[in-house]
Amino acid sequence: MDAAFNEFFSALDESIANNTFVKVSLGNYRGAEALKNIYIKIAVIKKKTMLSFTYRYKTRDIVKNYTLEEAKVLLSDYVDLQQFRVASLFTLEFDAVIEYGKNNALTYNKRKPSHNTLPEPTHDKAKQRKLESEGKSYLQELKITDAGGTVYKSAQDKFKQINHYIEILSTLLKELPSREVLNIVDMGAGKGYLTFALYDYLTNTLQKRTEVIGVEYRKDLVDLCNDIAQKVQFEGLSFVEGSIENYESDQINVLIALHACDTATDDAIAKGIRGNADLIVVAPCCHKQIRREIEKNKAVNDLDFLLKHGIFTERQSEMVTDGLRAMIMEYYGYSTKVFEFISDAHTPKNVLIVGTKKQQINPAQQEIISTKIKNAKAYFGIQEHHLEKIMGL
Repeated sequence: MDAAFNEFFSALDESIANNTFVKVSLGNYRGAEALKNIYIKIAVIKKKTMLSFTYRYKTRDIVKNYTLEEAKVLLSDYVDLQQFRVASLFTLEFDAVIEYGKNNALTYNKRKPSHNTLPEPTHDKAKQRKLESEGKSYLQELKITDAGGTVYKSAQDKFKQINHYIEILSTLLKELPSREVLNIVDMGAGKGYLTFALYDYLTNTLQKRTEVIGVEYRKDLVDLCNDIAQKVQFEGLSFVEGSIENYESDQINVLIALHACDTATDDAIAKGIRGNADLIVVAPCCHKQIRREIEKNKAVNDLDFLLKHGIFTERQSEMVTDGLRAMIMEYYGYSTKVFEFISDAHTPKNVLIVGTKKQQINPAQQEIISTKIKNAKAYFGIQEHHLEKIMGL
């Protein structure tokens, strides 16, 4: 055993010193945790060369960086204690493997190299994704990655979009009050790409107790997503069949509705307000209701020179619709942010409306907001906004 260890670690030291080191992988795990593999690569942290360990679990990855000395101690322990029965070293000159065989005998073998180029080292300045593709079985089930965790070429944009949403939501969620269990409703969940990723991020990365419900009216997608959730053992994630308008719940801490068409966005916002949600996040689309109001009433105002053109009327309708939505949310005690983001490389830029619940509603401020809403409606010839109507404002 000592000879096998010595040869393996001598080869490891030599490959690092000669800049021929590619990676190390540990497999055939026999420990008590739900750990599958460990993958080790070079990382440059504050200009210092270290080894980065990716601990691959069934539903998440954990990355930790160690000095060369620390890494060798860990490697030695993992193999010596037979937690991993196979350790493979990949270099540009050769591959080296130590593994336990019959009678627990540890052997060392050298083979021809299986790599001819060095990977780019991980740098501490490199942008870290909130969601990695490796070790995520639900991404494989959703046809985003293959069995090895490689993102399909056709799904690259979708994977970037998912990461972009998680990046945005992670920042917003940090500002919420602490809850023993975080209840999230994703309205119009579709095939559940974001719903799965958000549950994974909160449960496995942030270690928060989370209950996520995806609301979707297409039964085939509901059944598909529930099957995948059970298969990957996401116990706090479920999907229900129904429309946004008809869904009822008094347990909503976070409400999300991405690309709910036209007044369905208003229905979602109303559910969040009535459920006293801490956070409401919507990405509206298809602003038809207010456009019809503007076109029907043709109010005379200083924007006539714009609104006589159809494309400008469409854009103006979007801004007016979402501006009124933000003011109505503020009326009910939410501080709001409206900002632009790009959801997909092949779609136009989108608007995200974010409402965060304040501690108290100010009646005097409500009166001011109510007047602003009334004046805005009169200026553009709007009889009523759908959100205003269903909230009884």
